[in-house]
Amino acid sequence: MSIKLGLTGSIGMGKSTTAGFFKAFGVPVWDADAVVHALYAPMGAAVAELARIAPQATAGGFVDRNILKTLIRDDKTLLPKIESALKPILAQSRSAFLHANRAAPLVLFDIPLLYETDAESWLDYVLVVTAPPEMQKERVVARKNMDEKLFATFLARQMPDAEKRALADFVFDTSRGMDHTKAEVKALIEKLEKENA
Repeated sequence: MSIKLGLTGSIGMGKSTTAGFFKAFGVPVWDADAVVHALYAPMGAAVAELARIAPQATAGGFVDRNILKTLIRDDKTLLPKIESALKPILAQSRSAFLHANRAAPLVLFDIPLLYETDAESWLDYVLVVTAPPEMQKERVVARKNMDEKLFATFLARQMPDAEKRALADFVFDTSRGMDHTKAEVKALIEKLEKENA
């Protein structure tokens, strides 16, 4: 049976880049954000449900993420409703991924709201990526369609970085450079695959 490793970190901590390193080393990766993108696309499994919760964002037959971000920023009650609607759809996707990769010694679940959704309860280990707050803010505010207010909205929904680090089995500090993080990823893969040999 595959070891199930969860990867998380607050917005702007280098999680996506770290997940990319796992993928480059041949580890199957289930990416919650990528799955949500597919669910939001035309004919996506979440479009009908989101049309009920946020009809302004689904007028074109798909979920317009830019409109949705604005709605989330302006209505603090919306994000929990969206997360609740997506939860069973995401669970089905994870189950199918696990089945498809059942022969792999290690699989990675890239989940932004890992602790916030109690995902650690079904994972074997959790890796948290971190960086200093000033670097985090600089990375996030530089993104397209992101501003300080929206950053604050997303940050408020996430468990504080210090709490995540305290709960994690492994912590990588991405401020030390991505070459360093890549080397840490390789070492962790080797350690966990050896454990599962």
